[in-house]
Formats: sequence, C-alpha cells, structure tokens
Amino acid sequence: MKKNPFGHKGDFVTAPNISRLFSEMIAIWILNFWENLGTPKNLNLIELGAGNGEMMKILIESFKNFPIFFKSCKIFIYEKSPLLKKIQKNKLKGQKIIWLTNFNKINRSPTIFVANEFFDSIAIKQFIKIKESWFERFVSMENKEKYFFFDKKINMKNFEKKIKFQISNKQNFIEYSEAGINYLKIISKIIKKNRGGALIIDYGYFEDKMKNTLQAISNQKYSNVLKNIGDSDITHIINFKLFQKVIKNIDDLKELTTTQGNFLTKIGIKKRAEIISRHLTFLKKADIFYRLDRLIDDKQMGKLFKVMFIKNKNNKFKLGF
Repeated sequence: MKKNPFGHKGDFVTAPNISRLFSEMIAIWILNFWENLGTPKNLNLIELGAGNGEMMKILIESFKNFPIFFKSCKIFIYEKSPLLKKIQKNKLKGQKIIWLTNFNKINRSPTIFVANEFFDSIAIKQFIKIKESWFERFVSMENKEKYFFFDKKINMKNFEKKIKFQISNKQNFIEYSEAGINYLKIISKIIKKNRGGALIIDYGYFEDKMKNTLQAISNQKYSNVLKNIGDSDITHIINFKLFQKVIKNIDDLKELTTTQGNFLTKIGIKKRAEIISRHLTFLKKADIFYRLDRLIDDKQMGKLFKVMFIKNKNNKFKLGF
C-alpha cells in the first residue's frame, strides 16, 4: 500500500511490465471471447487489481483497432490501494474507466473479469496438523524487535462449518485465503448471472496436497517474511486444485486450466513476436525474444504461472486451452 512495488525499481516485475506482447495476447483473447458471446452491444470488462496500469493501457490501445468492440465495452478497474489507483489514473488519463471498490455497480450485461497476479496478494490463514490435532499459525507482534510464528490449537470442524468446505481432507498443512475464495465466489456468481467469464493468471500449483508457500520479496530477492513488515511484498502461491473444487460446487459453471506458456503460445504470441520484429535491428529483435522467453519458457514464467478460465457450462469457447 505504501509504495509502487512494480518494475525494476520495485520489489517485483509482472508479465505486462516484461513485454507488451503479454497484454496484446490478453486483448486478442478478450476480443475472441466477446465474439463467442455473440458480440453483445454492452459488455463489462473488469480488471481485478490493475497494478501500475500497464496491462490496461495496452488493452485499450489494442481495442481501439476494433471500434465496434471498443464502443460496446464498459471498462472497470477494481483496486484497493489508493497509491496504485493514483498511478493508474495518471497512466490511463483521458480513458473512460470506472474505478470500483465493490461489485454493486456492475449491470446485467455480459461480464469478463481479468485477474493477473491478483489472488496471490490476498491474505491467507495457515493450519498445521500435529498428530491428530489442528493448529492455526499466528504471528506474535508484541515485541517490536522480534516477531515470531506460534501455533494455537483450533477446532477444524468448526472452521470447516464456517467456510462450508471440507478443507482438511487428506491434508497435513493448509493454506486458505478467506478473502480470496470470497472474491472467487462473488465473480463466479456474476458470471453465472450475467454470462461471460473470468481469466485468472497467477503463480500456482496443481497438487492435491497443500504446502507452505508464504514468501516475501524485497528488491527482486526473497526475504524473511517477518523482517521489514510493511516494506516487503508478501505473497503466496495459488493452489488451483482448491479453486477447481470451489468452482465445482457452483452450478452451471466450469473451468479450464493450463500453463501461461501454453496459453500464450496457443493464442499466437510467437507469431506476433515475429511480425513486430521483422524490420528491427538485431539488438531490438534479441530484446523482444528474450522477453518472450521469460513469459513462455518452462524454466521461467511459462510453467510457474497457471491460467484458469471460468465460464458457463454450456459455453464451448476454449481459445488458449
């Protein structure tokens, strides 16, 4: 909340800041999905947590090449950070965008949500199973010089009743984001009611067994979660298996999941890179392909990042999956 964490001077770099090709592929996907929905004259497009506004800037530039779509599209940004909102408004000056603090203003038109690295930034709870008992992990902050973790025994059945979900089944460790799952349920209900879908792109894993993924990043390097609290970026890795289970419990919705590398390649990111680099100097060409590699290579972001598409069950659209 205190500073802009994005870019080379910040704590981390996100895909839209690595290459504009990323945002262009998202734009192509949105346009294709709009066509699949029957080119509605009114469409809501909502970006969840727009970072420094870079992706939305490129999306709008791309959409302007498709005037019928651009005219049909009502653009929203859901952002909680006052500082980032200020940065976004500056970068997107002159564009018709509505900033949201809740989802009540969304009308009944078909709605597309885009969330790039949104869910990994939301607070989590952690639980540890010791013998047959469950404990919740807390942070002691009494001594300002020395924060530390400690575990408190809890009644897991009561917690599961509260979240209406049997989360402890076959688990020894649990990471659960109450706010994150609430967002997932809210956007799923809007998709169900309005038609449309959600494209979620995030650090993630597919295993049934949950693991401890809590981490802090400061100046592009991993740091101690309990050091520099409030000055480091704290994040966790999404268990997409859990997201799949949540969607399964919502009637009339289904999801498709793949890796970021696979998704971008299927939409045509390599062809796009070839086209734009055709008449460039060797150095500029090399830079484009170096950045492309960061996005799609298995050893870089290609496999680390997953892409989930939530849609109505009867919708056959699967571009990128």
